[in-house]
Formats: sequence, C-alpha cells, structure tokens
Amino acid sequence: MKKAYVFPGQGSQFVGMAKDLYEERKGARAYFDQANTILGFDIAKIMFEGPEEDLLQTSVTQPAIFLHSVIDALTKEDFDPQAVAGHSLGEFSALVASKVLSFEDGLKLVQARANAMQKACNHQKSGMAAIIGMDDSTVKEICASIDALVIPANYNTVGQVVISGSEEGIDLAIEKFKEAGARMAIKLNVNGAFHSPLMKSAEEELAAQINETVFHKPICPIYQNVVAKPMLELHLIKENLLKQLTAPVLWTQTIVQMKGDGFETFEELGPGKVLTGLIRKIK
Repeated sequence: MKKAYVFPGQGSQFVGMAKDLYEERKGARAYFDQANTILGFDIAKIMFEGPEEDLLQTSVTQPAIFLHSVIDALTKEDFDPQAVAGHSLGEFSALVASKVLSFEDGLKLVQARANAMQKACNHQKSGMAAIIGMDDSTVKEICASIDALVIPANYNTVGQVVISGSEEGIDLAIEKFKEAGARMAIKLNVNGAFHSPLMKSAEEELAAQINETVFHKPICPIYQNVVAKPMLELHLIKENLLKQLTAPVLWTQTIVQMKGDGFETFEELGPGKVLTGLIRKIK
C-alpha cells in the first residue's frame, strides 16, 4: 500500500500548536531554538501561549505552521515518505520533508514569503471567500463574468473552492454566487488576495531569494500545487514554487492524480486535520 504525507497551509494555526512536540519529541526543542534565532523573535512562545492576534499576523502564521509541520516530520521515528504534497504554504514543509530544502533554508524562504505577501496585501484592499456547493466550472464562469478582479484560488475539494481578488470583486462575487444557489458564499478572515495576480509583487520579491537558495534532489516525488503532478527536476520545482504565489492551488486535482498513481493512504503532519477531511471527499 503506497503512502503519502501531506502538509497544511495557512488557516490551520491555533494557540497551543506544537507544544506537545516541544515537550515530547526528541530533538524538537533544538529546532524551535534554531527557529527563534533565524526569525529574530520567540515564535515558540507565540505558538504555545498566543495572544491569538499575534499568531494571526501573516509574518508569524506562516513560519508557525511550517515549524509545526516540519518538526512533526523530522522528529517522527518512522518517517519514510514515498511521496509528499503540501497545500499552498504546506508545499515548503513538503520540500523540507523530501530533503529538497534544509530546515534553515526552508524557514528563511517561508519568512521571506510571508513578509513579501504582507507587503503585497498592504498595496490594495483585497480578500478571499469560500464558495461551497458549486462545481468548479460554474465557479470559473461566475468569476469570469464579474467586471472586477476575482478568480478561483484554491480548489480544495469537491464542491469547495476559495476565490481571491479585489475587495470589490469579492463583494460582487459573493452576491452572484448566492443568487446562483451556492450553499455558502462567505468572506474569509484573511488580509489579502492570495494566489491571485495581486500577489505579483510578492512573487518578484521572493524570486531572488529562491534563486539564491540551494535546492537538493528530492528523496521522493513532490506533487506541486500549480501543476498537480509529481516533480523531481529541481529547475521545475523552483519554477512551480514561485508561480504558486499568483496561480491557483490545484489541491483537488493533486489528490485525484495521487490516487490515480496508486497512493491509498495519506497522513497529515502539522496542525489540525483539515486536509484529511478534504481528501476524504475526493474520489
């Protein structure tokens, strides 16, 4: 039976996350200490104790989720992946788990990504919304019909797509989706239009750092968000990682491909079990 490991993205954070790893897993404390030094602040304290408003800052949220996920993998005694995949930010965790990136380089890239995305968010009022109960093609059609920037951003599972765009575009889209019979169309508590053209400045800022980072041959295939296919070639892994900021997350398509490739078991590492629930709905 083929087994793959999956890693969650932004939104899975909670106060108290990874405290059990810190207290119980051999070697975990050293990774937290290293992270505090790299980041320049005590991220472990915020993860374990909050306050929640600090944890919700993109510059804290993304490194926190990455740390929880990666430490879970690196300190797991029987961790021997046949394939890995990560949802959005989780792709960086997957790259460390598959030995493409070192722990230190992965964390530095995540910090740079978070800071670049935060800057992009400050340029224009924008956001995201969850659309439940509509098929993918209908979501695409409705977004395309709106005279403002709004696009499908995350294909999370069957009947669940997250859209991303300008504040005007999101507001118009929510009304149209409600009129079209969506079971739910609701704004998400995020401060930017992730995985949309509004992240272009973040993509440009992150490009230099990705190009300066050493990438190593993966120990197993990594299924990447923007292509929903297994990747082993380093130049393609880099390209896809950068495109991810402005391109949709093809999570549903990724899991369909992985199941078609014979993967029957998926284990989620990191905070929560959101991906486990999404995968269960994908045939």
